[in-house]
Amino acid sequence: MFFGRRSVTHTALTLVLLLAAASGRAEATEPTPFSEVFAQLATKLVGVVVNISTTQATASSSPKGGTEAQLPAPGAPLDEFFRDFFGEKGANPSAPRAASLGSGFVIDPSGLIVTNNHVIANAEQITVTLSDDATLQAEVVGRDVVSDLALLKIEPKAPLTAANWGDSAKTRVGDWVLAIGNPFGLGGTVTSGIISATARDIHSGPYDDFLQTDASINRGNSGGPMFNLAGEVIGINTAIFSPSGGSIGIGFAIPSAFARPIIDQLKATGKVERGWIGAHIQPVTDDLAEAVGLDKGRGAMIGAIDPASPAAQAKLQPGDVILAFDGKPIDRSRQLPRLVADSAPDTLIKLSVWRDGKDQEFELKVAALNPNRLAPPPPEPEKPKPPPSVDALGLKLTKLTAELRKQFSLPEAAKGVVITEVPQNSPGAAQGLRPGDLVVAVGHEAVGSLEEVQQKVAAAKKNGRKNALVRVEREGNTRFIALPFEAG
Repeated sequence: MFFGRRSVTHTALTLVLLLAAASGRAEATEPTPFSEVFAQLATKLVGVVVNISTTQATASSSPKGGTEAQLPAPGAPLDEFFRDFFGEKGANPSAPRAASLGSGFVIDPSGLIVTNNHVIANAEQITVTLSDDATLQAEVVGRDVVSDLALLKIEPKAPLTAANWGDSAKTRVGDWVLAIGNPFGLGGTVTSGIISATARDIHSGPYDDFLQTDASINRGNSGGPMFNLAGEVIGINTAIFSPSGGSIGIGFAIPSAFARPIIDQLKATGKVERGWIGAHIQPVTDDLAEAVGLDKGRGAMIGAIDPASPAAQAKLQPGDVILAFDGKPIDRSRQLPRLVADSAPDTLIKLSVWRDGKDQEFELKVAALNPNRLAPPPPEPEKPKPPPSVDALGLKLTKLTAELRKQFSLPEAAKGVVITEVPQNSPGAAQGLRPGDLVVAVGHEAVGSLEEVQQKVAAAKKNGRKNALVRVEREGNTRFIALPFEAG
C-alpha cells in the first residue's frame, strides 16, 4: 500500500522519526510527533545560520560572481531557467548597492562562516548578521570559484554556536532535510522537504555532483545549510531551477562530502590545490564499450593526453578506458575529474585501465593543476600514405591532399585520412560526422593511409567485434566513436 508524503500514517512516521531524529545516538522512550521533530531541530539549528549582505561597486554578469550564479554552459537546455537566489535582471550594473545577498553558517565558534563564492563576489564590504541581530564585518579567509565556495571570518564577542558536518555520501533519495536561510532577506526561514535526487550534473562546472531537493529555497538561501534529521550539514544550498525566479521545488546543494575538504583547504591555506594527470576523457557509451570489448558502458575513455603530463609519463594511450582510480571504481566518466582533483599533488595512484581487451594496471604520480596552463597542441598521427579513395564503415575516405586541405580549411599540420562523404541516415551521420573530418586512428593505432584503415577494420572484425573504434579529429579536437562494420 502506498501513501503520499504528507499522508503517511502517524504510526509510520513515528517509526521513521524515532530513528531519524535520534540518529542512532539515543533510544526514545515515547513517540515523537512529526511536527515536534522539526520544531526541535529548528530551535537548535537556526542560531548557526547567518545573513550575509555586501556592498558592491558593480554587479558582475559572471556565472559565479554577482547577479547570475551557477548557470549551465551557454546553449544548455536549462540555461534560461537557472537563477541564483538574489538580484534582479535589469539592475543598473554601475550603481553602488547594499543588498541582502544570501546566507551562510558558522562552522567554528571562533567565527568561521561558510557561504557560496557568488554571494560575496565583487564585494567591497561584507556584513554578517547573526541570529540575535548583531552585525559584524567579515573578512574573506579564502574562496574557490570552481566549487563556488567561500570561507569568511568574523570576530564575535563570545563563542558562537557552530554547525556539525554530516556525511552526504550516506544520504539517500527520499531522506528528509531542512533548509535554513534568508530568502528575500527574511532571516531565519526554515523549510523542509526530501532529497529528490543525488549526483546531479547541472553543467555549472567540471565537478558537478549536486544534491537535489524539493525543500523550498529561494533568492537569499544561497550559501545556507541543508540539514539532515540528525541536525548535521549535508549540503550547501547553491542553485535553483526556476522559470520565474521563485521556488518550484527543484533546488540544488553542494554535498558536504565535496565541500568539507575544500573548506578545510581554505581554512589552512586560503586557497584550493587540485590534482591533475593530463588526460582528456569522454563517456563510454555501450557502442564504444562493445568496440573495445568491455561488458558494458562504464569507465572513462581517454580521448587525448597532454605532452609531458603524468598520464603521458605513465604511458597511458588515447583509447584506454580508466575503470578505477586509486581503487575507486569509475561507473560514470564524470566521477574521474573529481577523484583526480581531490588527489594531493605528488601522490602515487594506481589505475585500472582497459586496453587490448583486458584489464591492466598502471601507476602515475599526480601533479598540481595549473589553471593558467595553455591548451596543448593536437596530437599528430603518423604521416599518411597516398592511396585512392575507398568506402569504409559507411564513409567515403580519401587521401589528404593540398586541394582537400584548401577545400576543408585544414591546417598544414593535419594528418590522417579525410572524410569526403557521409551518407544521409548512416551511422556516421548519426554520430555527427561531416565532410572534412579526419580519421586519425582505428582502435589504439594511428592510421596514415586508407590501406591502414582497411587493415585495422578487418582485424577488428576478425576479432568478433560488431563495431570499430574510430578516432576522429575536427578543428584540432579529437574524439572516439563506434561505427558498425555492416555500414561499410
